[in-house]
Amino acid sequence: MNLFHTADWHLGQLLHGHSRAFEHQQFLTWLLDTLEAEQADALLICGDLFDSANPPAYAWQMLYRFLADCRRRLPNLDLVLVGGNHDSPAKLDAPHSLLASFGITVIGQLPRGEDGAPDWPRLVLPLTDHSGAVAAWCLAMPFLRSADLNLSDPALDTEEDKLIGAVARLYQAGTEAMIAQRQPDQALVATGHAYLAGTELSELSERRILGGNQHALPLGRFPESLDYLALGHLHKAQRVDKAGKVRYSGSPIPLSLAEEHYPHQVRKLRIEAGEVVANDALRVPRAVPILRLPKTPADLASVLTTLEAQEWPEVAPERQPLLEVRVALSAPEPRLRERILAVLEDKPVRLARIQVTHPDAAPGETLPGQGLDQLNPTQVFVQGYQAQFGEAPAEGLLHAFDTLVAELEEQA
Repeated sequence: MNLFHTADWHLGQLLHGHSRAFEHQQFLTWLLDTLEAEQADALLICGDLFDSANPPAYAWQMLYRFLADCRRRLPNLDLVLVGGNHDSPAKLDAPHSLLASFGITVIGQLPRGEDGAPDWPRLVLPLTDHSGAVAAWCLAMPFLRSADLNLSDPALDTEEDKLIGAVARLYQAGTEAMIAQRQPDQALVATGHAYLAGTELSELSERRILGGNQHALPLGRFPESLDYLALGHLHKAQRVDKAGKVRYSGSPIPLSLAEEHYPHQVRKLRIEAGEVVANDALRVPRAVPILRLPKTPADLASVLTTLEAQEWPEVAPERQPLLEVRVALSAPEPRLRERILAVLEDKPVRLARIQVTHPDAAPGETLPGQGLDQLNPTQVFVQGYQAQFGEAPAEGLLHAFDTLVAELEEQA
């Protein structure tokens, strides 16, 4: 069977005020054509379908149109969608019964039965090949919030980290549920939306999850019997283990300006006789370029000269590059944005961000022209603490702050 793995679509995202609707639609069109051309049997979408818990209406329309087109053009395709930390689990689950009638599985949050135990019949799914035979079993695990984990369970008292222990136990139980149904020559696959230890976070665009990213899940806590673990959350496609059985597919488009060099892709797996015999990256075509000029921050006069000398081809407005301008300032420049926009006037490019650096500034100093979009909450906290008390906050205080931020984001 041919199984495809993707994640972190973030439909509805705005990048510094610019809509990504065109780029997302180009990706969805490419993906649908690719699934058809490659004779896909199953598609796993591993969380963060949307950029926020309250995405705009057009984002929902894009998703439902894609699912409808999949069912029309690929009537036997197994479609499995799980929620991520950006998604509203309740809103994803709301159309579950309707979509299930079309053979589409959506798991917004961990479903539990009346007895409080995980609803394994909803979570453990057969994946079929082109003949209709079961070629693999899939544990459709969504992003696990603290409320999903039953941390008061006495069985977790022996765990050094209850969050990690609870997640590990769920994956072990889910894998055992798959094994109980597996026949010879059937593979075991699981999804996840989590932060694993030893992986590379994206600059600027990934939220802390699972009690803060301090609770990085060790690879060794996942069942070794899994043939493939399809992950979402990290925007950079990466292999977690040496064998390549545990992978992040990465996001299909850059979700921050810092991700412009990422190898945006979806994964294509070939499963034969219960084994993954091929695991390939299919590069997603870039619909809109991201430019960061100059390559290193320079003084304003040099930057303006560089921008004036640039020649961009004429393209439709939705295809115009998104531009980050990098400026090094030794003193405040009140007319900075105005002067840059004057140079870019009538040029087929969209100014997304002005990155201001101050080479002579002391570490931790709050700088003129440095906007909040250049700082994460922890940096704001550290700078405020240093200004108030004249020293950096203690490690324990930083840990408490990160936990509080994670809890607030989870509630939001």
